[in-house]
Amino acid sequence: MRPDEFLRVLDLLPDPLHDRALTLRTYVKSRRCETCTAVGDTVRLALTAANYDELREAMRLLDTAEQLATQHDLACRPQLQPNRGQVGRWATTSAPLIAATDASWKGRAGGIGYIASDGRYGLCSRYPGRVDPTGNSRVLVSELRAVEFLLTAYDTPPVGMTVLVDSLPALSYLHRWQDGETEAMPDGYDLRPRYSALKPTLIRLAELVASRTDLTFTHVKAHAHHALNEAADSLARMARRRVEEPFDVRQRAHALVEAFLRDWHALAA
Repeated sequence: MRPDEFLRVLDLLPDPLHDRALTLRTYVKSRRCETCTAVGDTVRLALTAANYDELREAMRLLDTAEQLATQHDLACRPQLQPNRGQVGRWATTSAPLIAATDASWKGRAGGIGYIASDGRYGLCSRYPGRVDPTGNSRVLVSELRAVEFLLTAYDTPPVGMTVLVDSLPALSYLHRWQDGETEAMPDGYDLRPRYSALKPTLIRLAELVASRTDLTFTHVKAHAHHALNEAADSLARMARRRVEEPFDVRQRAHALVEAFLRDWHALAA
């Protein structure tokens, strides 16, 4: 199922089912893992049922898909996520780890991205439903989600990692959380548990940041030709465009990251 087909059928679902199906979107793409394939097939069946106004059946199928996803071995997921990657030549670098994150929005389409000096990178598209948990702070929430997306690329974020952020409001929240103000949240952000039963992304991020005072969050000026910031911005915009434009994002993202990191490491040397 192409991304545009998925989004078109997704809009037929009422708000609760819409958000549940969206969280399972990554499973809809082709997978080698049998369980991931089963989850994706079940989500497709749920969307087909919704297309024929069989909402009760769509709900039952989404229940099944969520149960399969929850019971699935999480160790499989990092290998299967098409929105993460790594340029291998920098994986063993001994230099202090530096990373950058960014977000991009245009209309209803959004994207986030990150890049790290060890070659890791990620980009993720977002197309919110009629009920958007970001509240009145969509861009700010996305900037913070990009940081969470980066930190969860590691089983444990490396000690002493520096994260570059070009949003001063986002940086302020990161510093407040690091100081223990984990209850501080952007205006209007929905604090209710998500359908996956997980805590909201920013709640999890706040708790992680509060427990890792060794991490450094610092400001970098946007569009000032900083290689890592420019790469993160490009990945976020690529993810945002991918919502409505079909293209091979994996190959393009990998080539982009490789070029920016080559420049970054050359300057660092």
